[in-house]
Order: sequence, then structure tokens, then C-alpha cells
Amino acid sequence: MHELSTYQLSLIAFGAIAFGVWMLIKGGDWTVDNAVTVAGRSGLSKLFIAATVLAFGTSAPELFTSVNANLSGFPGISVGNVIGSNIANVLMVIAVSALIAPVVFRRADVGLDTVVMLVATAGMTAAVIAGTLPAWGGLVMVIVLAGYVFYQYKASKLDVDEVEEHDAGSRFPGLMLLVGIVTLLIGSEILVQGAVAGGIALGVPEAVIGMTLIAFGTSLPELTACVAAARKGQNDMIVGGIIGSNIFNILSVLALSAVAKPLLIDPRFASFDIYAVVLVTLVFAAFLLFVGKIGRIAGGIMAACYIAFIIAQYTVADSVLAATL
Repeated sequence: MHELSTYQLSLIAFGAIAFGVWMLIKGGDWTVDNAVTVAGRSGLSKLFIAATVLAFGTSAPELFTSVNANLSGFPGISVGNVIGSNIANVLMVIAVSALIAPVVFRRADVGLDTVVMLVATAGMTAAVIAGTLPAWGGLVMVIVLAGYVFYQYKASKLDVDEVEEHDAGSRFPGLMLLVGIVTLLIGSEILVQGAVAGGIALGVPEAVIGMTLIAFGTSLPELTACVAAARKGQNDMIVGGIIGSNIFNILSVLALSAVAKPLLIDPRFASFDIYAVVLVTLVFAAFLLFVGKIGRIAGGIMAACYIAFIIAQYTVADSVLAATL
């Protein structure tokens, strides 16, 4: 069989990336518009829709990628995808959204969600330090997630009288919301596969691929959805979507990966990466609980930190791991 040249493979990869990005942009627009409409017509708050339906939909690429990777014998991709995605959600997605327009929110509205995000991050940290997440641990995480979603649903129904009618979406917002999420999934898959192929060709370790290429690719649904929300001034959708996505990444993506097959965690994650995600989560939580706004300056600093983190993955991280062994 005739093998493709490096040039031909590069053209195919860049074509896949371009098409995937286009699908993500369209899917982000459809998802945000119709999620807002569904919230207005169903009597559920936009924050609830963002923290559950939208968060789960945009976390689905991480879920499929991580479960597949773990079952295929690549647990480093599973764990790296979750840690890297949670970092990208804050340092890339929130940062870009804030650069477009300051992200302003009511601290009281995100208090519980922030606490759940911190608890979930603590659970993930314990698993990384232990070097494994057994199936029963993953099941406990899934049960905690189910309880969180149920509580949020009951609490959200109390806001019926406060919700305004929105007509930004289509005549069939539920269907178009589903179409938007599916478009995000397909676009993300196309993009990730192109990025992974390129990373493997360069001989990059699977843990680094998970932390960078795959995490970046699977975070693009959150990015495009939040950028669309930022352009439309839907700050609740931005904040709720990112908090919810970070929670779902741990309590569903990481958890279900372990339920499918006990998750063995590469020691490199305990030497460098887990400290990075804990620091990023704590800083994000401080903004959520005490500031109530993420402005352009903060967004610019976050974006610079994300670039530094990616560079560190290819330079500092392995040196830190070698020094601890």
C-alpha cells in the first residue's frame, strides 16, 4: 500500500483542524442561542442550563476520549485530558471570554457550584497522589454528581417567576440545542484526531498529548460556546458553563473512565500537573467567591499563564518528574 508523505499527511491534518474549528464555531452559536431559549421557556435558570445541559454537552468530547483511551490501554491520555481540560477551561476559555468583554456575575449565584468544584478537585487530587482511581471510587464520584444535578434542578425551579422570555433561538430550541451539541461533538472529534495524529508523529508522550493537544481540542466546545455567549452578553452561560464543565470533567469523565476500567495514574501527574490544576482552580474559585468579576487584565494574565503552562509541558514537567524519582 502506498504511504502518504509527511506533506500529504500535514495537508489532511490541517484540513481536518480547519473543518473541526468551523463546526465548533457554528455549534457554539447554536448551542448558546437555544440553551438561553430553553431556559426561558422551561422555567429553569440560565445558570442551571449552563451548569448541567451545556456543561455535560461540551464535556462529552472529554468523556468519549478518556473512556476510550483508558479501555485502549492509554490511561495517561484519560487523566491528562481531564487535568489539561480543567486548566484550559479557566486559563484559555474564561481568559478569552474576559478579553472580549469583562465577565460579571453574582457571587451568591455560584457559591454552591464553586464549593462542589473544589470538592471534586480535592477528590481528583487524592486519586492522583494515590496513583490510582478504582472502580468504586469512580462510582462514588458519579453518585455525587447525580446528587448535585438533582439539587440544582430543584433549586432552579424556584426561579420560574424571575426568568424572562428569550427568543434568540429557533422555533424548535430543544431540537436545535441537541443539533448544536452534536455539532460540537463531531467538530471536536475531527479536530482532536488530527491533533493526536500530529502529536504521535512527533513522538510526544501520551501524558503530554492528553494534557496539551487533546485537552486543548476537547476544550474548544467550551471555548466556542463561551465566546458566543460573551458576544451576546450571556455571562451566566459563561460562568455556569465553565464551573459545570470542570465538575463534569472530574465527576463524570474521570469517574466513568475508572468505572469502565480501574484507572492507573502516571506518577508524572503527581509531580507537576496536579499542583498546576489545584492552583488554577483555587484562583478561579477566589474570583468566583470574593470578586464577582473577571476583567480584561485578569483575562490577559490568565492567557499568558496558559501559554507558559503549555511550554512547561514540553520543558519543565519531565525535569521535575525525573528529580522526584
